[in-house]
Amino acid sequence: MPISSAAARLTKRPGSRWLTFSGIIALIVVFPVAGLLMEALKGSAGLWAHLFSTTLPVALVDTVILLLGVGVVTAVLGTTTAWMVTAYEFPGRRVLEWALLLPLAVPTYIIAYAYLDILHPIGSVQGAIRWMLGYDSPRQFRLPDVRSMTGCILLLGFVLYPYVYIPTRAMFLTQSGNLIDAARTLGISRRAVFWRIALPLARPAVAVGISLALMETLNDVGAAEFLGVRTMTVSIYTTWITRSDLPGASQIALALLLVVVALVALERWARRKQRYATDARRSRGMALQQVSAWKGMLLLFSGLIPVLLGFGAPALYLTTEAWKRYQFAGISPRILDEAVNTIAIATAATVVTIGLGLVVAYATRVRPGPKSSWLLRFATMGYAAPGTVVAIGVLIVLAGLDRFIDRTAIAWLGVSTGLLFIGSGAAVVYALTVRFLAISAGGIEAGLSRIPGSLDHASRSLGQSRAGTFLHVHLPLSRAAISAAALLVFVDCVKELPATLLLRPLNVETFATHLYGEAARGTYEEASIAALAIVAISILPVILLSQVGRSRAVAPSPIGSLQ
Repeated sequence: MPISSAAARLTKRPGSRWLTFSGIIALIVVFPVAGLLMEALKGSAGLWAHLFSTTLPVALVDTVILLLGVGVVTAVLGTTTAWMVTAYEFPGRRVLEWALLLPLAVPTYIIAYAYLDILHPIGSVQGAIRWMLGYDSPRQFRLPDVRSMTGCILLLGFVLYPYVYIPTRAMFLTQSGNLIDAARTLGISRRAVFWRIALPLARPAVAVGISLALMETLNDVGAAEFLGVRTMTVSIYTTWITRSDLPGASQIALALLLVVVALVALERWARRKQRYATDARRSRGMALQQVSAWKGMLLLFSGLIPVLLGFGAPALYLTTEAWKRYQFAGISPRILDEAVNTIAIATAATVVTIGLGLVVAYATRVRPGPKSSWLLRFATMGYAAPGTVVAIGVLIVLAGLDRFIDRTAIAWLGVSTGLLFIGSGAAVVYALTVRFLAISAGGIEAGLSRIPGSLDHASRSLGQSRAGTFLHVHLPLSRAAISAAALLVFVDCVKELPATLLLRPLNVETFATHLYGEAARGTYEEASIAALAIVAISILPVILLSQVGRSRAVAPSPIGSLQ
């Protein structure tokens, strides 16, 4: 058979164009990693030796300690709170179910910024404690400094535990009540049921939640820097910005990528033999155990502690400071400009991310198999990379492209284009797309998987083309999944600090970069309105997630494609 005939037949295979476009998108995501590797190879021969003797040992040790601490705190908080609201019936349980999600609305750098002021040695909290204990000065009594590894672990843990709470709660909700009843008839107590049955069955969900929390920890740059913890992410930022050493920053970024790969491998190893199946037609949910009034109050109080520490105290502080700022100076025009910049960048990134995610997800539907599955994995790998790493890779790729376009324009047209991509904000949109394409593709793929294949056959038998089936059947039926994914992507783009901080054009500030700048200068109150705006916007996905599991059914995860 001639090659041209084979190629023509290949192009006629169902979904071949979708698969091709999916491959192009995967290459777009992989380009920053390739650029990072090329830049790292430019470093001098003695650079690695210098990094190993100065920067990497401290950064690596601090990173490992932080990851271990945050992993333990999020696992304990997320698992115990999930069991609490799914195993026991007590007053306020339904409110606590969704209230436990609220810390998701507080980015890590905001909680660090808030608690640095709340727990200041001459602040109101420590002042009140000294007054109650009869002390007059911080020299006589002061709480341990929140600027420490312990403070960073606890603050990040109280913000990130919902990553464990959400999948673990969903797993507890779907566990068969028949197993629990069988265990109870054998004389096993409720506490032993948790340790011997419920928790082992929920280990895959716990492992997934911990891995996501640790990835968010690795992505953090603001909280760790504010709290004096020199992680690898902070070292990348300081090496690039402070020392103007892009090859050195690239090499540290590659080392951090190895840590991320190790985390993902460890998570999959932890649940390698975890398999559980049940007959959904015959199983029933676990019955809630009614508890006494005093025990119910104890459970409610215990569940509210992480909510108050992870959301209540920072939100109250930001509201108070924002009101003081408003009364003193009103709404600054600078805040309005930052609101426009924040919304514009987040909207552009969301539109691009949802469009590309739709292509990648639809390719897995029309061309199921190992090719589309691997392309989906490559296209969504950016979610596992910290924003600082993605930003360096994007800068290297687009800076080279800018130079090529500029030289070509000068040679052919005699006109310099300058920094066409980096100077226009396209670099920020590119970085955000690489970071959050997993949320888009995963959420849309989950929505498409709910549409039975029989509808495709019915549509084609009625004369619709593949494009018509996509436009008139799949898009309308997956609209809810697309909207939910768009909301999650938009809010993540608003909260994202590292990529926006490093790639934004000159004189362009967003809420996140404004907050970082004021916190770095120690003028926390100046950024309270911006911080409160970020928290207010971030509550939107919390409202969406609060509806998951109300009917004791598991909703598809927007990050399912990572697994």
